Amino acid sequence: MELKDSSGSDDDKYVIFKQDDLFAESFPLMKEIRRQGKLCDVTLKVEDQSFSAHRIVLASTIPYFYAMFTHNLVESRIKEIEMKEIEPQALESLINFAYGGVVRIDNQNVQGLMVGASFLQLNKVRDACADFLISRFHSHNVLGIRQFADSLGCPHLVSAAEKYIHQYFSKVAQSDEFTALAFDELIDIVRRDELNVPTEESIFEACMKWIKFDETRSSMLPQVLAKVRLPLLTPQFLADRVATEDLIRTSHQCRDLLDEAKDFHLMPERRGLVQSYRTKPRCGDYVVGQIYAVGGLTKNGESVSTVEIYDPVTKEWRMGEAMSMLRSRVGVATLNGKLYAFGGFNGSERLSTVEVYDPKAKAWYQGKAMLCKRSAVGVASLDDYVYVCGGYDGVTSLSTVECYCPKTDNWVTVKPMMKYRSAGGVSALGGFVYALGGHDGLSIFDSVERYDPVTDTWTKVVPMLNRRCRLGVATLNGKLYACGGYDGNQFLQSVEMYDPNKDAWKLVAPMNVKRSRVALSANMGRLYAIGGYDGESNLSTVEVYDPETDSWTFIASMLFHGGGVGAGVIPMT
Repeated sequence: MELKDSSGSDDDKYVIFKQDDLFAESFPLMKEIRRQGKLCDVTLKVEDQSFSAHRIVLASTIPYFYAMFTHNLVESRIKEIEMKEIEPQALESLINFAYGGVVRIDNQNVQGLMVGASFLQLNKVRDACADFLISRFHSHNVLGIRQFADSLGCPHLVSAAEKYIHQYFSKVAQSDEFTALAFDELIDIVRRDELNVPTEESIFEACMKWIKFDETRSSMLPQVLAKVRLPLLTPQFLADRVATEDLIRTSHQCRDLLDEAKDFHLMPERRGLVQSYRTKPRCGDYVVGQIYAVGGLTKNGESVSTVEIYDPVTKEWRMGEAMSMLRSRVGVATLNGKLYAFGGFNGSERLSTVEVYDPKAKAWYQGKAMLCKRSAVGVASLDDYVYVCGGYDGVTSLSTVECYCPKTDNWVTVKPMMKYRSAGGVSALGGFVYALGGHDGLSIFDSVERYDPVTDTWTKVVPMLNRRCRLGVATLNGKLYACGGYDGNQFLQSVEMYDPNKDAWKLVAPMNVKRSRVALSANMGRLYAIGGYDGESNLSTVEVYDPETDSWTFIASMLFHGGGVGAGVIPMT
């Protein structure tokens, strides 16, 4: 209850009485009046069921009835109104919602309820149904849900279903719904850049499964195979699996596609002549994994061997198994489910040693040492190799690049970078390795170059908008991000993004704090900026970037580290 005195003479004084709970008390009473069948002035009929209600209540809570009853339509005057496009159970639930503001959503009624809510323009109920379906996504139902959402014109649910399909395509392709797809639906999915698959082999196998499910589909194989990026398959798979497939051997069009892929591998000098979307790597890089913060510094600036692990499910950091050596300014990469720590600084000397973490054994073991000592080094994994670029050997900044193959356990030297780069950022994107920023001991760079492992060449790329060394670099959604660092005058909190399709950089939202020596990792569709140095102290804080909202948010800080860590993500299995 609220009382207000007016100003003025006694004759002009008045009070305003306000009862805040009036509406909360009134609607339950209206619900009871309806239950008793009193004062109802309209009956809604659907199929063989009838529901009585009050026009004023329906018009005030359901947009569809507001339009019907407040305009000069025939339904605004008649006692009984026949309803279509809605199930009886759904209509009853939504009428009850109009009186009580509560509706139960479950597996049995969610689709009927969502259709009814869409029809009656109850958008919040429709969205609640969509969120319920999103929480129930599974590889065996997501295609059906996407089709249902598309028929309702619910872009929120369509978008969420497509993201799930992109992220878990290999599992979705094993479902009955996948083999039941229409031709146009299959083509629409397999052509997409966003499919997150370990190799193009899973796309090929999924398409062959769809073709063989129904013998009438064999004539569609050339059109389907044209959407598979055969040049991205390994020569061994092309020879042993694709070329031996009877349906492909007996089709001239399919053999032409196979020949294109073979030429791509056999004559790399002619690759410019066969450039098409089939030679463009897919950019699906959505990973669900645990983030490992490796080595780095204490808050006092001492090198450490400790490892911390961030679990995105519990949203907490925990201590992991420590390395055998102290390593700050260490290069970290993940490949085939294992975590690699390359070189670094142990407090007294630069290192060439390598340690490998096996999450199944929960143990580190010694890997084969690099050919050079390197700290402040940039590393990236691409296909079946790890590329270690530049760094500092204790005397000078380096331009040399080493390539490690886990299958042969062997290091080879590849073409050096165009610049000497220490404390630069390195990441893989679109079949290339990008090297960004860093310094040569005299100058800090804004320059960017990329390595093509096929031609063993480095090429200049449009430079960043800012000079940066000790920056964080990661790839997300087919784009390259560079964050923080030091430009020679100040420590940076700015972040910029490179779009290879536009060949251009643009600024995105800055981090909440300045971070030099920051580690940047992509996980679950977001970027994690871990630790660093703000010009005054080493940081244990961590913040996350959401590209959909273009914003950074703090999450739990590391337990032990004070910045300068290397970071990698091991996918959850």
